[in-house]
Amino acid sequence: MQDPDQDPEQQRNFWIGNGLLGLALLMLFFMEPLSEMLGMGAVAAWMVCAAAGTYFIMKK
Repeated sequence: MQDPDQDPEQQRNFWIGNGLLGLALLMLFFMEPLSEMLGMGAVAAWMVCAAAGTYFIMKK
């Protein structure tokens, strides 16, 4: 019987979520130039990225 923590789909979702949260972190470091280019869209893009990352990590 396979350990549920080793499910390939859960591992893939975990790494996708971590990648998206890492991208959200990078976006925070570069928020000033992003906001100059995108305006309030930069904050909206950060929120979508952070929410999607959290969703993939919490997804079962």
